[in-house]
Amino acid sequence: MDYKVFIPVLIAFMLSVIMGPLIIPVLRRLKMGQTEREDGVKSHLKKAGTPTMGGVIILLSVVVTSVFYIGDYPKIIPILFVTLGFGMIGFLDDYLKVVMRRSDGLYPKQKMALQIVVTAVFAFYMVKFTDVSLAMLIPFTGGKYWNIGWLAIPVMFFAVIGTVNGVNFTDGLDGLASSVTVLVATFFTVVAIGTGSGIEPVTCAVVGALLGFLLFNVYPASVFMGDTGSLALGGFVASTAYMLQMPVFIIIVGMIYLVEVLSVMIQVTYFKKTGGKRIFKMAPIHHHFELCGWSETRVVAVFSIITAIFCLVALMAM
Repeated sequence: MDYKVFIPVLIAFMLSVIMGPLIIPVLRRLKMGQTEREDGVKSHLKKAGTPTMGGVIILLSVVVTSVFYIGDYPKIIPILFVTLGFGMIGFLDDYLKVVMRRSDGLYPKQKMALQIVVTAVFAFYMVKFTDVSLAMLIPFTGGKYWNIGWLAIPVMFFAVIGTVNGVNFTDGLDGLASSVTVLVATFFTVVAIGTGSGIEPVTCAVVGALLGFLLFNVYPASVFMGDTGSLALGGFVASTAYMLQMPVFIIIVGMIYLVEVLSVMIQVTYFKKTGGKRIFKMAPIHHHFELCGWSETRVVAVFSIITAIFCLVALMAM
């Protein structure tokens, strides 16, 4: 095995570690502090003012590292585009919330329209400029692929936008989205190397960037990734899965993302139907566990362990 494939992990890690102490004080000076909900978990109120938009550190580390490999690995281009595209949407959202003091950030319609545009460009690029089929590898079938014809494009929009928002909901505790996603990125790296898919530099770069970012993002966090980071990581997970013809596997390795999204959907629907009753103490579900008495670090550890186990299940499912 050529161990040079792991060099992007080290480059992105070093960039992330170097950029943290440079960018975090800048974010603090620019008053890009997190605002916490008054009606939320009370222990989170002390986090108000912690710099957000730290996703810039992840994005820069991944992009700078990947640039060295684009010439030899053209298949990383669509993944970089989607990661950067969704990262820019998140950056705009964070900027409006934090700097312009517009509490909602981008309006839901604006956010959705931009997400549809990025996904549409990705779909067009995949169909026109790559030899990657939209047929999907089905878990536990011994390598059988399923071609759903023209339905593949609407399914792609649903999968990409769903994954992006799933990662966004997961980002609510110190180190949670980073810890879960570094495991998912490691899974994709193992598959990318094993299948010779030609995308391993970008998956390695994400692993390295997240490991570096976690040094500043673990409890108690000195920076949050914000939507800049969570939307970018969601874009990375979805586009990587498609470049590996494995979108169905997002449900397995991204089980935590799925549970987080479902908890919000269930809570909102039940709240509306019952005139104000709740199933969970608070949604997304990581806050429910906090209000049940779990410490923040315990929630992160348990969710990470669950993700690690599901990544192993996904490897067996191939």
